[in-house]
Amino acid sequence: MTKFSELNITESTQRALSNMGFEEATPIQEGTIKLGLEGKDIIGQAQTGTGKTTAFGVPIIEKIDTSNRSVQALVIAPTRELAIQVSEEIYRIGKDKRAKVLSVYGGQEIGRQIRALRNNPQIIVGTPGRLLDLIKRKTLKLENVQTLVLDEADEMLNMGFIEDINEIMSSVPAERQTLLFSATMPAPIRRIAETFMKNPEIVAIKSKGMTVENIEQYFVKAHEREKFDVLSRILNVQQPELAIVFGRTKRRVDELSNALTIRGYLAEGIHGDLTQAKRMSVLRQFKEGKIDILVATDVAARGLDISGVTHVYNFDIPQDPESYVHRIGRTGRAGKSGVAVTFVTPREMGYLRIVEQTTKKAMTPLVPPSSDEALVGQQRLAVEQLSEIIEKSELADYTQLASEMLQKYEARDIVAAALRNLTREPNDAPVTISEERPLPSRGGGGRGGYRGNRSGGRSSSGSGRPFRGGSRSSSGGGRGGSRRGRESGSRSGASRSRKPE
Repeated sequence: MTKFSELNITESTQRALSNMGFEEATPIQEGTIKLGLEGKDIIGQAQTGTGKTTAFGVPIIEKIDTSNRSVQALVIAPTRELAIQVSEEIYRIGKDKRAKVLSVYGGQEIGRQIRALRNNPQIIVGTPGRLLDLIKRKTLKLENVQTLVLDEADEMLNMGFIEDINEIMSSVPAERQTLLFSATMPAPIRRIAETFMKNPEIVAIKSKGMTVENIEQYFVKAHEREKFDVLSRILNVQQPELAIVFGRTKRRVDELSNALTIRGYLAEGIHGDLTQAKRMSVLRQFKEGKIDILVATDVAARGLDISGVTHVYNFDIPQDPESYVHRIGRTGRAGKSGVAVTFVTPREMGYLRIVEQTTKKAMTPLVPPSSDEALVGQQRLAVEQLSEIIEKSELADYTQLASEMLQKYEARDIVAAALRNLTREPNDAPVTISEERPLPSRGGGGRGGYRGNRSGGRSSSGSGRPFRGGSRSSSGGGRGGSRRGRESGSRSGASRSRKPE
């Protein structure tokens, strides 16, 4: 790989990248930075997790004139989470240069963002709907924009933003540099390139395989209100050593991490609104085994490279196969086996079929375990823990006490008491998990629009049918404790008919 020091970028930017822990450029970064510094329009075709933000962030920072108080670069991103993440990363790349970066998105008071614009940011990162609103209010002036970036263009197409993007791009000077990034290149995205770009250079990174070896893949069909209780029982049976639970929204991450903590698991959440220091702290604890379960959104989990993850749980099914492969790819690494369990509501079965068609692998249906089976799982773990202690033979300080107890009690009762003490019995403490909208209906997946309510409520127990399928991994895990990840805000599920801002 090429080092950043070989890419003809300033010392201040190199220093910032080094402080971020970056030394070598990924293929998309190498190709984009070289061409971007030459001022060329670029189409970058690469999947999530390849380092696209740094790929376009470096050329933006290198070109910014900090003495110029006008907006010089505009980045359009599909979601609030991604807009926040991109702005944070660009800010860190330009920290030594002191470039001003502002993110604007729906869900935050627009007056606050209008006031922030008066501080003359040089780089704006925003979602299409909010950008267009600010443009129409004449509070966001783009006549001096030199660089325009469309990040995850195909995702914006899926979310119904194509008309907004066309309108925003028409508001930016024709004489500019345009960088478009997309994992796929459907016809509408190609038309944008043809209309708004000038002889673009293509930097295409070969996509990762759409099948993942060494991973057992299961799905659980459950109604929204049942999902958390089912997840709890599966965790008790499968006993993951290290697990990642994926939620669709940041509110979901907050509620899941809190609920898991209430049920006795060591869980923390990560999301785009956390500071970099907090994210790094949570990830460090996870790597060190101080946290059993990491709860994350797709955006927050991008680029995670953590060894030892035994299980991935998709509490909400992702809307596209690429995100599914990216999620479950967190496990089954370095030749080790892994388990992936995806929860699907009846109306979302169409998405499951699309994932199966794309990966060319059918998922195995998993019938949720009963409460009794969940208890058996925890008892089995207690037996393993007690056996491990005995095999280590570090019992010299306890043999005298053991002899005294054997004079008073039956050996069987002593062992039973020890197992009971080690067993974390299933916890049915009430938790609050707000119901989320299902994804919009797709072929084979139900009958269309959402008609339920979105009020929070106590998660109800699912059916107590026998457990079939699914891994009964006996590796470690099952540690109790009390941790909680914090969260603010939420993101609606992606829809072609409703723009989730």
